[in-house]
Amino acid sequence: MVLVLRQTSSKRLRQIIIRPPRTLSRSLSISLPSLPLPLGVGLGVTSRQEVGSLNVAVPLLACNLKETLGTPQVQMRGYSNSTKHYSFSNPSIPLHQSAVAVAVAAAAEEQHEIIMDHPPAFTKVLIANRGEIARRIIRTCKQRGIQTVAIYSTADSKSPHVQEADEAICVGTALSSESYLDVNHVCKAIELSGAQAVHPGYGFLSENAGFASRVEKMGVKFIGPHSDAITAMGDKITSKKIAMEAGVNVIPGFDGFVTSQEDAVRVANDIGFPVMIKATSGGGGKGMRICYKDDEVREGFVLSTAEAKSFFNDKRLFIEKYIEKPHHIEFQLLSGRKLSDNENGENENDLEIICFPERECSIQRRNQKILEESPSTLLTEETRAEMVRQVKMLVRNVNYESAGTVEFLVDEEQNFFFLEMNTRLQVEHPVTEMVSGGVDLVHGMLDVAAGRGVPEEYLALQGSGEGLTEKERDGLSVPYSGHAIEARIYAEDPLRGFLPSTGPLIQYIEPTSISKDGPNEVRVDSGVVEGSMIEQYYDPMISKLIVHSPNSREEAIGGLQEALNRYVISGIRHNSAFLSDVLRHDAFIAGDTPTNFIPIHYPDGFTGVKLSAEEEAEAVAMAAAIGLWRADILGRPPLLSRKTEENDEVIVCVGGMFGKPYSVRGDIGEGHVVIESLSEEGAECHNVKIEPFQGEITHPIIDCVVNGRDKTMQIQPEDNTGVFGVKFEGASFDMIVMSPEEYELSRHMREPKEVDTSNLILSPMPGTLISYSVEDGESVVEGQDICVVEAMKMQNVIRSPCAGVIKKCHTEVGSSLMADEIIAEFEDVNGTMTD
Repeated sequence: MVLVLRQTSSKRLRQIIIRPPRTLSRSLSISLPSLPLPLGVGLGVTSRQEVGSLNVAVPLLACNLKETLGTPQVQMRGYSNSTKHYSFSNPSIPLHQSAVAVAVAAAAEEQHEIIMDHPPAFTKVLIANRGEIARRIIRTCKQRGIQTVAIYSTADSKSPHVQEADEAICVGTALSSESYLDVNHVCKAIELSGAQAVHPGYGFLSENAGFASRVEKMGVKFIGPHSDAITAMGDKITSKKIAMEAGVNVIPGFDGFVTSQEDAVRVANDIGFPVMIKATSGGGGKGMRICYKDDEVREGFVLSTAEAKSFFNDKRLFIEKYIEKPHHIEFQLLSGRKLSDNENGENENDLEIICFPERECSIQRRNQKILEESPSTLLTEETRAEMVRQVKMLVRNVNYESAGTVEFLVDEEQNFFFLEMNTRLQVEHPVTEMVSGGVDLVHGMLDVAAGRGVPEEYLALQGSGEGLTEKERDGLSVPYSGHAIEARIYAEDPLRGFLPSTGPLIQYIEPTSISKDGPNEVRVDSGVVEGSMIEQYYDPMISKLIVHSPNSREEAIGGLQEALNRYVISGIRHNSAFLSDVLRHDAFIAGDTPTNFIPIHYPDGFTGVKLSAEEEAEAVAMAAAIGLWRADILGRPPLLSRKTEENDEVIVCVGGMFGKPYSVRGDIGEGHVVIESLSEEGAECHNVKIEPFQGEITHPIIDCVVNGRDKTMQIQPEDNTGVFGVKFEGASFDMIVMSPEEYELSRHMREPKEVDTSNLILSPMPGTLISYSVEDGESVVEGQDICVVEAMKMQNVIRSPCAGVIKKCHTEVGSSLMADEIIAEFEDVNGTMTD
């Protein structure tokens, strides 16, 4: 049942419309032209995002009701923007009377339209996914009183999503092809659970039309579009044809599949370089390669075919023109059948479509988004309206119902081209939720799947378009509120070519709040907790970190930087330093963010965050104060064994025992200090004012005011030499704090030599050896393919760093590899491994 409450500006309840489930034929409309509010209504409501209950005592109300309604229990199921969702449970009170009670209670608290859903869309939902998206769906279901069923592989038996669901069913082994991608296993779990509906999340089976069709035939609701829509838009070639028929701008390209390397080369030359090879069932950057010449097409065909088969069980590829320096801009939509307002409660069968603010997703690595934001800094209002209009034209042409995303490439002249339509919930959907006033897209998907249409409070955000032409109405979208940015945290090492990293999360603390750069809101959607294992079998994403500023993009950027500074992850390598560096980059701050941002600004890869001289001096001052603090608390020998004429002095080495030394003199930790480099003659001294910091000796986060600004430093435990790890403004390095005497003695120590592995080819990551391209005794040239290693389902080519002769291939094809395990050995040639 849907209940709509409308009020006048004078806080008088004007009308209550009770819409029953579609199985009933009539709606009940109650007009209350003279009922003032409140009418002695007593209620208490829990805080935002929490589930609670309130008692409502309502005297004589409407419909000529002559009896008191009593005190029905009313439960708040969630909160979004200016709307609260209520349900009630008191079987002894007639439905329409309870609805009136709830309406008046809600009206007494709020001064705008309120919609109440009753009963929950479904009683039990199975989530055919894992990790953070499974947890995200579980959260909304719990808020709405829906029981949840998780599925899991043997590797995920202790994962958080399994613990948080009401029920959990194992669907197979760690390999996704034998668990999350196994349609038979998942459908058996659906049958065993008795679930009414299935939410596929994203990835895995979310865009598998065969799976959606099978779920539908089981009499279970697929929470997503109909299988016909998935078939139409999931195939990149078919979707392109449909878009052209709908009048949507499309990218030039080949309308068929390529079946061999030479076929791909021929098509690429016909189109004209550069081109992009794409998996016809692909998404998320998988099965995609940009090619500028014939050899790259041949290699790209092999790698894309393997990835497409691994990820989507569909190895078909096609080729289209690659638009250089475009922006990747997409529109989130939610569509469903319109609920009738007529007296008979009939379904008018019209499709309601709501478009949310666009997302700019141009910061990508290997076609995988890593930073997303809304709104875009590129679009004009005119371009935005025309893109929204074309989105709605496409949705109507496909007869699409559910959440979806239409993606475009937009050049600097505001020309835009249809890229694809994702028939599922996107990874980056939290950006839309935060910039649209807190809507819940999973809630919207549940309502549409249940036949209730798009929630009316969401439609109200877009506006009715009264007085506008049809074209102008089609260009309407939900206005954005402030600015939101999302960073994807991946288990990969940016200093080693972003190679995947696996292992346990030894320390894991998510940022829950930030103290500077304005009134920002922080959200973390993660699939892990401290102690979780990052496995090689699945996508390497750990979490999504989203920050929203109600004021400006500048504040949102600063807030996300601070949140990254406060995000503690140890035990595996991760990309937070690289994300921090991008956020600091002048081009990103200016909004100059084409899809080739990373190749342009990081042509030689990422070498770490480079702090300014002032920032490094601030880090040194904080490290000196922390060193003294720890020595005092832990009862260690004093570091201040010698004093200068001015004040205390310690030596801080950045980079460890043999790193860059700085002298720190002054009132360390409680006042002004002077920072002087001992390795650079004539280097400028820096004066730093540091106030007593806040934190605990055992906690990795230290907050301090340095030079009048809030600063955050992460500290890792010391090793047996006194060296401790530091993360500051995105930069990570080792530090040691010594007395001047200790420093003088350390200068006589020899730096350890690195082990020579120049004649070895080592695996740069944990993974599986898929194939060799060379044999024992074969001569190779620099850059020649040696082998392919698959890690987290991505194909990585290992190439020879130099010319030479392969003495021996040490590892058998199909074997599991550890990071730095020997793959092959050179014969009488010096070289170093490259990726």
